[in-house]
Amino acid sequence: MPSKRYKKATELLEATKTYSLPEAVALIGKFPKAKFDETVEVSFRLGVDPRQSDQMVRGTVPLPNGSGKQVVVLVFAKPGAAFDAAKEAGAEFIGFEDMIAKCQAGWTGFDVAVATPDAMIEVRKLGKVLGPRGLMPNPKTGTVTEDTGKAVKEVKAGRVEFKVDKTSNLHVVAGKASFASDKLEENVRAIFEAVGRAKPGSSKGAFIRSCTLSATMSPPVRVDSKEIPIN
Repeated sequence: MPSKRYKKATELLEATKTYSLPEAVALIGKFPKAKFDETVEVSFRLGVDPRQSDQMVRGTVPLPNGSGKQVVVLVFAKPGAAFDAAKEAGAEFIGFEDMIAKCQAGWTGFDVAVATPDAMIEVRKLGKVLGPRGLMPNPKTGTVTEDTGKAVKEVKAGRVEFKVDKTSNLHVVAGKASFASDKLEENVRAIFEAVGRAKPGSSKGAFIRSCTLSATMSPPVRVDSKEIPIN
């Protein structure tokens, strides 16, 4: 059963309307608030077949106004320059063999993992543990790098990853419900641009078929994606 708050939010929506991005962001701000600062997410239905390797949509986007989330970072690095840079940048956990062993035992108390290329030789063994949780370092998302300091800073400043799922849907964190409307809109536009850049060359027809904006405890608001340039 939907909560009273959810029903009140639904009453503010026009069932058949597709909203412009400014209208959608404004609605999110008008919805009855939860007892916590809800995460706002933009969701896409894409015109790709993720079963085909050449139609995978994946990437990262630095949110201009951050994600509003405190990101806990683990860095796999041996003692040396990369280790020291990660520590200086504010990574909560840094190590090599000790951290690999901890993860092998089932620990996943972090949001993002970064690894140096030489550390990845051993970190790859954690695929079954980290892979299903989306925590595996990956060169395509900038989390396998010698420049661990830069990677940690970017992640903590609000760089988020995205990856299309098996049903051709893509969900990306855009910020918090407490964000000012202009800040949230700016983040969403940055996401659209990043997703547009990630369009596979083999994708035919409409790439973004539909889009919604929603907060953790709110109904989704349909967004007119045609109004938002993606290139």
